Amino acid sequence: MMSFDLTGRVAVVTGANTGIGQGIAVALAAAGADVALVGRTPAEETAALVKAEGRRAEIIGADLSTIAPVGDVVAQAVEKLGGLHILVNNAGIIRRNDAVDFTEEDWDAVVDTNLKSVFFLSQAAGRHMIANHAETGQRGKIINIASMLSFQGGIRVPSYTASKSGVAGLTKLLACEWASKGVNVNAIAPGYIATNNTAALQADESRNRQIMERIPEGRWGSPADMGGAAVFLASNAADYVQGHVLAVDGGWLAR
Repeated sequence: MMSFDLTGRVAVVTGANTGIGQGIAVALAAAGADVALVGRTPAEETAALVKAEGRRAEIIGADLSTIAPVGDVVAQAVEKLGGLHILVNNAGIIRRNDAVDFTEEDWDAVVDTNLKSVFFLSQAAGRHMIANHAETGQRGKIINIASMLSFQGGIRVPSYTASKSGVAGLTKLLACEWASKGVNVNAIAPGYIATNNTAALQADESRNRQIMERIPEGRWGSPADMGGAAVFLASNAADYVQGHVLAVDGGWLAR
């Protein structure tokens, strides 16, 4: 089990105040990591849960609808927690409308947050991780949050589908460039998880029924269901895993 031990490592988790981000942050803390919690809304509840695991938590305010804060996020994590070994790019938004009516504003808002900021925060973290590996030999770990729509088209979410398809491609690109430099880049593709982002689907009786009927597990996932995959990809156990998009979906894609 030592291969999964994250003691002494510092993780940055974006969008950590609720949902998948919170579930992953708590799982990383339970495995031994100290966690910087990044988001527009202060992640007070998540910080309390991290501290309950006996780990340090720091809240970093940042609006990732632009790339302006990315350098400061890395700098604050290093200054406050003493390093940066794991980055989880979880922050994301979704806008719904028919493709024929979709606006440029909704397109840009989603792509800027879900894809552009993911790249530039990975770039800032990657520079630190590459330098740290050259100095200490310790590997860095970047975990992007992809989606079922990294594999499928979906409906009424064109910018979200484009952004999450982009995240899958970006994950592979960064792995190709950085594997030899001591950084592992992989992604988790959550299935249908009960979070704020999926509230509209859960509330739609017909769509909710269709989704449930297709999931072999027979239930929506919970944020905690992402924890094991995140700990694995952040740990030494995944040192030879590169550019992989790991579906945690209750069997959705197997159906």
